[in-house]
Amino acid sequence: MRRRKDKNKASTFTDTRMSILADARALVAQEPVCDACLGRAFADRSFGLTNAERGKSLRVAAALDDDEPYEPVDTADCWVCEGRCAEFDEWAERCAEAIEGVEFETYQVGTRPPPLIEENEILLREGAGLPEDAGELFKSEFNREVGKRVGRLTETDVDFGRPDVQFTLDLEADTVDVDVHSAFVYGRYRKLERDIPQTEWPCNACQGSGYIGKQPCEKCDGTGYLYQDSVEGLTAPIVRDVMDGTDTKFHGAGREDVDARMLGTGRPFVIEVMEPRRRRVDVERLEGDINAFAEGRVEVEGLRLADYEMVERVKKLDASKRYRADVQFGSPVTADAIEDALSELEGATIEQYTPHRVDHRRASITRTREVYEADGELDDDTHATVEIHGAGGLYIKELISGDEGRTNPSLAGILGVDAEVTALDVVGVYGEDEPFEDEDFFLDDEGSAGVGDAADDGDAADDGNAADENDDGTDPDDAEE
Repeated sequence: MRRRKDKNKASTFTDTRMSILADARALVAQEPVCDACLGRAFADRSFGLTNAERGKSLRVAAALDDDEPYEPVDTADCWVCEGRCAEFDEWAERCAEAIEGVEFETYQVGTRPPPLIEENEILLREGAGLPEDAGELFKSEFNREVGKRVGRLTETDVDFGRPDVQFTLDLEADTVDVDVHSAFVYGRYRKLERDIPQTEWPCNACQGSGYIGKQPCEKCDGTGYLYQDSVEGLTAPIVRDVMDGTDTKFHGAGREDVDARMLGTGRPFVIEVMEPRRRRVDVERLEGDINAFAEGRVEVEGLRLADYEMVERVKKLDASKRYRADVQFGSPVTADAIEDALSELEGATIEQYTPHRVDHRRASITRTREVYEADGELDDDTHATVEIHGAGGLYIKELISGDEGRTNPSLAGILGVDAEVTALDVVGVYGEDEPFEDEDFFLDDEGSAGVGDAADDGDAADDGNAADENDDGTDPDDAEE
């Protein structure tokens, strides 16, 4: 029985070998076919070989089996690839030249083959009676073979996810297109002065041009901006210059009102740098450069080189906020009354119909948000300092004033007197369920202090803050407060 099994195994091996050689002969018969195009039809067999090595081996094996002279084929004469399989080195060198002077660590190569070559591949397989998709496609081999050479020339690694650089080879147009993907810098900012928006705010009178007709715009004094400073304007240009990029985009974890300061732990942000020529920068030095340039209006800390996924994390991670507000009352209140009122607000679920001040740009709906903590003290009988820790998207000014009954409960409603926020500061931005500073999203090896999130006490997540946190950045007064 054992002898019969061995015999059957040998017979199967012989049949397989004869089948492969028969297929190879059928392909070679459509001469001239180069080794790479011949071997590509068998790319799923015998790992560790290039297609050219497979093709040559099959050609040699068929010649030995037939006891015929071995006759190599010049790749330049191949009707299938039209000699392209001899150009791997040339295209790799062109890729390396195209990216000279640009720092990158990962890359990917894509190929647009001429339609005629794709048709030739189909005809070659049809002529040999092979499936149309036998082996692998020409463009897959071109990507791999050029890619391997690019890696050796530039001492970088291939990345099939999101590489630093994407090369696209258009063989028919004879071009190498290079897409240098964005770099990302994460950090937290503090806005130490009021009347500074988070992002640049173009003048709505001149549409940011600085002119109305041929005359300088009077509303913005010809600058094109309603506010001359912004967090974006005081940070992003420095990052762009240091990383030698073409442009930047500022991504914040929500935004505070233009008249509110951002203090305490700071607000998470990511600056995206388009087409950077430098990627590995000294973030501590960068931090110092930004803070020196901002001259005390804005300051940043905890800068880290980040993955592109940090943008989505910053914009969409559920976050709670802590606020400090100066409050003025329309009538005198007592210390006991405000203490009782704040105790009633703590832990309360707040229903907020779209506030008057944002109803021109927000859907008219009722939102529910939680107040986690509420504390404060009287400064005198008509003034108090109040601190609120609440879920993201909680409108704090309306929580104090009641907004003519649109917010319930409210501090004003509980006290039975008018109440108005005269000054507002954000003093903490915390991830609801997890910190913003997750090491999986950073590219450098430095530890993160986790500023801001350490103070969080792990309150349960609310149902989201999309209504007020996911703006497109065109209006700096779109805020959660």
